[in-house]
Amino acid sequence: MAPKMFHLGWFTNFTTDEWNGPFSNGGSPWNGKFHVEIAQALERACFDYILLEDKLAVSEAYGGTSEIYLKHALGMVPKHDPAPLAAVLAASTSHIGIVVTMSTLGYPPFMLARLSSTIDHLSEGRFGWNIVTSAENSAAQNFGLDKLPPRELRYEMAHEYMEVCYRLWDSWGPDAVILDRERNVYADYTKVKAVNFEGKYFKSRGPLNTVRPPQGRPTLVQAGGSPAGRDFAARHADSIVAIGVGTASMKAYRDDVRARAEKQGRNPDDIKVLFLVSPVLGETDEEAQAKAARMSADPNFLEQCLALISAITDIDFAAYDLDQPLPGRLTTNGEQGSLDNFQQWGSGKTLRQLVVDASGGIAASVPLVGCPETVADQMAQAMEEVGGDGFLITTPMQAINRRMVIEVTDGLVPALQRRGLVRTSYSHKTLSENLRAF
Repeated sequence: MAPKMFHLGWFTNFTTDEWNGPFSNGGSPWNGKFHVEIAQALERACFDYILLEDKLAVSEAYGGTSEIYLKHALGMVPKHDPAPLAAVLAASTSHIGIVVTMSTLGYPPFMLARLSSTIDHLSEGRFGWNIVTSAENSAAQNFGLDKLPPRELRYEMAHEYMEVCYRLWDSWGPDAVILDRERNVYADYTKVKAVNFEGKYFKSRGPLNTVRPPQGRPTLVQAGGSPAGRDFAARHADSIVAIGVGTASMKAYRDDVRARAEKQGRNPDDIKVLFLVSPVLGETDEEAQAKAARMSADPNFLEQCLALISAITDIDFAAYDLDQPLPGRLTTNGEQGSLDNFQQWGSGKTLRQLVVDASGGIAASVPLVGCPETVADQMAQAMEEVGGDGFLITTPMQAINRRMVIEVTDGLVPALQRRGLVRTSYSHKTLSENLRAF
């Protein structure tokens, strides 16, 4: 019996590369060419998509200052807008999906729907939107608010936001453009309609003044950790960014969101749950293990990890003793799901141990350390226990260099392909079709 195939994505952002390492690009990727090379390498390895994460503020969560973030150029800052980069990546690739993080906090629905439609055309149906509501008070303050609305309210607003976007994308009928040369008619005006949406939080007349997107709407990606977030993802997402702590947690999460999707009338097989992982690869298992040990023992690594998880959760982890367990279960108005996975409540682990487990501030769902053959077996075993649907590969602190990418695309992926676990070619043209291919 052939093994069940799974999907691969890559999680990064439009920030500096690993600028100060022995294999660095030098810290100036701002013309986008470095990211073009990355996307092309991932396309060669037949990744489903590259996801460009984003934030809308310079964090001061760690120690009450921006010093640590600017000093190390952590993945929070400097950070450029990923939407223009998506257009550059689309022009430089032919098959890989390009997913951009855009916040419902930062865009009026009409603007986001129009921008998404435009990039979906530029990419010929390969564009995705990673839906976020933003999770930092500093981001809210950049948009004229005193603080971030409570999480439940943010999701209530986001559901209505999505309804506006759906109606705007549908404001052009599938057959609105007729290109009738004999009658000199480009588009049938009766098939382009105003939406006249008026809700509790948003209002938009419509229609869009862009042609209907090639996919009908962009592929939708979301990371739902809290119960409200899981409901949101189950209702809207085509792919979910997920974090678990071990395969039992991963399976429980996937089963939960699939059940929520089914209750909402969706086919759960249409939702691909990709789990974040940070593989550490070497030519031998011993080399990879030594590499992982060196990384986790570096004092800079610990500080940078804590700063990153502080920025994600809006909690100052500089206030806690590294060699003691956290004093109690922490809560946040930010990313509670990420916080819960990080703190592993009830485990008794010290903060130092939690940082090592988190693989750079974003909890890795399963540890993947070894040569490509070993890691491929680890991934296969994890997917067999979880049930699907794939992995979203990232790097510690989201720092990236060409070597990290090549280790995956030219080492790990061929090992997975030899096992029949991942695709060797793209079977469809659009991102949504490729995600649903298996």
